[in-house]
Amino acid sequence: MTTVPRDTIIGRLVDGRYEVSERIARGGMATVYRAVDRRLDRDVAVKVMHPHLAESEDFISRFRREARAAARLSHPHVVAVHDQGLWEDSFYLTMEFVDGHDLRSELRVEGALTLERALTVTQSVLDALAAAHRRDLIHRDIKPENVMVTHDGVVKVADFGLARAVSEATAASTGTVLGTVAYLAPELLTSGQATQASDVYAVGIMLYEMLTGHQPFTGDVPINVAFQHVNSSVPPPSRELDWIPTEVDDLVAALTARDPEERLADGTAALAATRRVIATLTGDVLHRRAEPPVEDMEEDDGGTASLDLLTSGGTVALPVGGVEPGAPAHATQRRRRRRVLPWLVVVILLLGGATAGWWFLMGPGSTVATPAVVGMVEDDAVATLEANGLGAVVERANDDDVPEGEVISTAPAPGELVARQGDVTLLVSLGILMLDMPGVEGIGRDEAVDAITGEGFTEPTVEERYHESIDAGVVISASEAAGTRLPHTTAIELVVSLGREPVTAPDVTSLAEDEAAAALEGAGLAVERAEEYSNDVPLGAVIGQDPGPGQLYRGDTVTITVSLGRPFVTVPSVFGMSRAGATSALEEAGFVVKVESLWGGSLGVVRFQDPAGGQEARLGSTVTITVV
Repeated sequence: MTTVPRDTIIGRLVDGRYEVSERIARGGMATVYRAVDRRLDRDVAVKVMHPHLAESEDFISRFRREARAAARLSHPHVVAVHDQGLWEDSFYLTMEFVDGHDLRSELRVEGALTLERALTVTQSVLDALAAAHRRDLIHRDIKPENVMVTHDGVVKVADFGLARAVSEATAASTGTVLGTVAYLAPELLTSGQATQASDVYAVGIMLYEMLTGHQPFTGDVPINVAFQHVNSSVPPPSRELDWIPTEVDDLVAALTARDPEERLADGTAALAATRRVIATLTGDVLHRRAEPPVEDMEEDDGGTASLDLLTSGGTVALPVGGVEPGAPAHATQRRRRRRVLPWLVVVILLLGGATAGWWFLMGPGSTVATPAVVGMVEDDAVATLEANGLGAVVERANDDDVPEGEVISTAPAPGELVARQGDVTLLVSLGILMLDMPGVEGIGRDEAVDAITGEGFTEPTVEERYHESIDAGVVISASEAAGTRLPHTTAIELVVSLGREPVTAPDVTSLAEDEAAAALEGAGLAVERAEEYSNDVPLGAVIGQDPGPGQLYRGDTVTITVSLGRPFVTVPSVFGMSRAGATSALEEAGFVVKVESLWGGSLGVVRFQDPAGGQEARLGSTVTITVV
């Protein structure tokens, strides 16, 4: 009975913060654990790199740079990177914990997916890649093992940045390219150069696999699979499944064209093409899928293995340029037998030994250990190399942590052997990357965000406020002035207009003028005054308002019409008229009549009136007549 050793990390606290509870997966580059972030009290996935990767200074610098870039990528279809660090000689990444399974597990169970499901997964993966490609991030290892599916069915792409860091470090030090051979683009195999189109190619291979239940190219050894990628076009899925629509065949061909120039250039272009295909397909064909025989469904754990043991599903290291178009997958070595005399063999061995001894101990073949110059200023590092008989080749790059002028890393790494009088490449820091703040005030929110992220800054935070004169969606101000030179890590804040603030105008009719004005101004409205006479509304009260009660915008003007009371009219003259005639005439004119008598009023004739005839008096007021 074989005893499996216990994983020593389980139950421990990584970097004093992440409490590991269980192992989720193990691959060729790292082991993934489920853990609890004690600081934020949330579940996370901790990916611990295998210790040997930390021995490379090139990997260390690339890992940090790529991890920081990946952490800035926020997208619903990307597994978020929270943190990175070095713990007990191993680098680790802390990522969003995805409660679900990977796409490889789904393919193992289903064999092949329905056309609708395959296109939906492809669309989600390309949506994530489009966001990454806009930020100049290339994944380099798109495969079903790196596509996670939550229990709610949300598709998320994992391992942004990690694959690129490991692959570039490996290529720099060993001349090989890492990748899952079943999904490697031809240009990666022939030149080692990854582009955004390389990710697109891998998605196309994955779409073919989801539709048919198997990869387009297979072989006994990875080099044979690599040969097919370089020299053969991916066959249309309809060659195997005649019900596959032509539009899907065309999409697979556009995603997997061998020449990168003929392939869809990046995630954005590929996403648009996929959406167009999805929009054209309807009916039962979307629910159809291949039914491959059980024995044809490949079991593949996606792990790293040696070249001669691995099938097309795992991560392998292939020599850059090791597969040429038209070259045979492998050649039989020819052995030539030669017969030599024993004494000649002895002479050759003696001469060869002496020559080799001189070559490797004193001559050009001798080696020295690369001095430790990381952290030195450039001039001191160059002087140290020259003192050890070595030349210096200086390259420069920005670094967030290493001050300008100091050495970030060397190739070969410190302590590694280098040919005597050979060159050591010094990567010297240019300091933190400085960028110019673009002018964004007065432009739309999306345009402003694109301008800021396009310059190289992280996506800004946005605060929304109402504004009396700036339209909704337009930037009011930014936390940094246009043209200011800033570190690329600067957190930029935008204030974006919500447009004018809606307010409710109260009903102020019948209120006194000062009360009405106070109520409207308290609601954020301006007040203008108008006047008119009214037979019904008392003097100084509001007759009406324009606009009326209801929704307006802060700063709008409301005109209130204030009553001047009843109007003034001319009092008719009733002098000399009889009491009855005078009373009738005044009442018809709109006045109230008050009668007073003088000397008993026996004649019944009006001798006096107040106000006098011809004067102006308010309608409805009282006119007093005196009758004699």
